[in-house]
Amino acid sequence: MNTTITGPDGQPRCGWCGAAPEFLTYHDTEWGFPVNDDHRLFEKLCLEGFQSGLSWRTILAKRENFRRTFHHFDFDKVANFTQQDVNRLVKDEGSLAAYIWRYAPDAKQLPAPQSASTSLGSIALSKDLKQRGWKFVGPTTVYAFMQAMGLVNNHMETCVIRVKVEAARKRFRKPTG
Repeated sequence: MNTTITGPDGQPRCGWCGAAPEFLTYHDTEWGFPVNDDHRLFEKLCLEGFQSGLSWRTILAKRENFRRTFHHFDFDKVANFTQQDVNRLVKDEGSLAAYIWRYAPDAKQLPAPQSASTSLGSIALSKDLKQRGWKFVGPTTVYAFMQAMGLVNNHMETCVIRVKVEAARKRFRKPTG
């Protein structure tokens, strides 16, 4: 949806956040703000996969249940690796955040906000995740994840939150290692 709505404060917001009451808070406080916390990134990537074929409203409404079921997305508890995988990961001191943020696209390479459903970065990250055994992480799902986690600022140009996200992105330091 490439339109805006007027929020309760009279300010413009991305049009999609008017589709359900719970979307406004999610839009204003989470969607698009950069995240470097491994557990939050893992949670969102999993939830995006669960959402494939469903509405985000369904997943958002059940997010607390997902958190309980998956030990608050503690990937150390959720993962079911082989011994070979464990040995490889123990030697790798990198974080999930550092891995994911390597795929953040240059803002100059992005199309207009909310005009595309994939990017070169989402295609590359999707391919790499699939090679690592992930499921339900196609380029469109990964692009939605990138939008939500702040790898791209996809708020509409006239959305009042776009400026807040840009400020957060300027203060944000991409994780390394």
